[in-house]
Amino acid sequence: MAEKPKKTAKVVPLKNRKCPTCGAPAAVEFKPFCCKRCADVDLGRWLNGGYRIPTDEAPGDVPGDVPDDTPGGDGPGGS
Repeated sequence: MAEKPKKTAKVVPLKNRKCPTCGAPAAVEFKPFCCKRCADVDLGRWLNGGYRIPTDEAPGDVPGDVPDDTPGGDGPGGS
């Protein structure tokens, strides 16, 4: 008895999205951005903390957070 061929999923091309920086159509070379400039602008926002989520916690308030250099410690940089 011959097996029935399996139905394959229909291939649907991805929706052409707009550049998140300026709204122009995205270029394949710089996806999801339209150009190198928009990619660099976004990278600059990341590096400058533009996408940071504001919080009331101080850096040392996070449980399990390793303190930086403590004076008199036994680790590197200690006395």
